[in-house]
Amino acid sequence: MTAASFPAGALALAGRLADAAGAVIRPHFRSGVAIDDKADESPVTIADRDAETAMRRLIGDAFPDHGILGEEHGAVRLDAEFVWVLDPIDGTKAFISGVPVFGTLIALLQGGRPVLGVIDQPISGERWLGAEGHGTTLNGRPVRARACDRLDRATLFATSPDMFKGAEVDAFERLRRSVKLMRWGTDCYATAMVASGHADLVVESSLQPYDFCALVPVIEGAGGIATDWDGRPLRLGSGKRSAIAGDVRAHAAALECLAWRSEAAG
Repeated sequence: MTAASFPAGALALAGRLADAAGAVIRPHFRSGVAIDDKADESPVTIADRDAETAMRRLIGDAFPDHGILGEEHGAVRLDAEFVWVLDPIDGTKAFISGVPVFGTLIALLQGGRPVLGVIDQPISGERWLGAEGHGTTLNGRPVRARACDRLDRATLFATSPDMFKGAEVDAFERLRRSVKLMRWGTDCYATAMVASGHADLVVESSLQPYDFCALVPVIEGAGGIATDWDGRPLRLGSGKRSAIAGDVRAHAAALECLAWRSEAAG
């Protein structure tokens, strides 16, 4: 990765944001917390909302001129050079089901490009941090994605088959049939496993920027690659499809297997 270009104090703030979110989330885990349905019928809890509120307050105190985009409380100053992108609980369905594979996602973007990312699992106490010029660490220790040169040796993750629509269904099925092992249902934790060298691919759709921006610096800092299905870098304005891999060879093979053409599904 290139030398860091984000503001002094941003790395430390990212850690404080994760700490603050975790302090809100942990008491609600497996507590019978009330569940509401948003307009898109996805679930949300007080833990999601209050964790994001806590993070936004810290960002405002530290960098009042920075923008913020959060899943629960919307966007402010998206035209700023630096924008924080927050998903307080990526994997709310796992959270409300008592399964600790959800995570808090924190990204800092410069000019729409992710330059810092955090995947924090507040129950297991695991925190992946990736940033330009710093590589990727798990609880302070460097991690590295593993080599994988062929799909028939690859472990592939996706959160749910329901996320694929229209022509995406057949495209993903071609990929699924080509890999050694397919696993479902781990949300952002799957990308953390790729960064740590335990899996090889995460291919998904139906995403929003807060679902993928934090993943980019984490996987790139571990030696991997993150793009859309057309091979373009993931940025704030990217579409809803992501292809993440620990090895550029597995990534290229996955895109070829998908045989994706964006105009096929719009």
